[in-house]
Amino acid sequence: MISKIKTILTFLPILALPAVSLALECSQVKHRLAEFTVCQVNADQDEIKLFHTDPRSNKPFGSFKNLQEFLAPQHIELQMAMNAGMYHHDLSPVGLFIENGQTQNHIVTLAGPGNFGMLPNGVFCIQKERATVIESRQFVQQQMICDFATQSGPMLVIDGMLHPRFLENSNSLFRRNGVGTSHNGQIIFFAISEQPINFYTFGTLFRDVLNVQQALYFDGKVSRLFAPMHNRNDLGPWMGPIVGVIKKVK
Repeated sequence: MISKIKTILTFLPILALPAVSLALECSQVKHRLAEFTVCQVNADQDEIKLFHTDPRSNKPFGSFKNLQEFLAPQHIELQMAMNAGMYHHDLSPVGLFIENGQTQNHIVTLAGPGNFGMLPNGVFCIQKERATVIESRQFVQQQMICDFATQSGPMLVIDGMLHPRFLENSNSLFRRNGVGTSHNGQIIFFAISEQPINFYTFGTLFRDVLNVQQALYFDGKVSRLFAPMHNRNDLGPWMGPIVGVIKKVK
């Protein structure tokens, strides 16, 4: 249970006043009769990375525990983590995946089955002291260079508009998680629903409550959050890509 509960209004001054910069913080938000946990990250203070392959075994980390055990001997603390994109049965990423500047899997821009192929889909791109959600074809056109990147789909919010295929009364209900970024790339919101919701509800959380212009769906059903500052460590099946906020400790 998240012990520190704030109202939605705690987020709005941060977006309205870019000079205000706070470190990683997770809060509970209510929207359209659903509850969400939203973790706000500031790219100029918090180090964000994507993780997939454990160099000790050359296999996917698969879990928050394995990632923690890898980071601990390096005196690195995992402060927050979340599953970060869709993956195949062998845990390999479905689309683009860049780790430490190296492209591990290439981008997919064609329509296809499932949520990933429900275009437009998008890329979460992490650069030095900023992060961006961008539609996949724009990513290719702009030839963006990322230190870390993961592709998923569908986009939840594109230039302030909901994905055109979202239906307000859709009965496709799953627990879902995703990411949204501020216009300047300094503020990143990672959100997870605490009960099954549809895409419309999730998209409007980012558009209307968190006030972001770009947001990307990570996954459903397997959605999980690791937030040790709130004694939270969601268990579940093995994961593919993982996004983490890390901090060097003495």
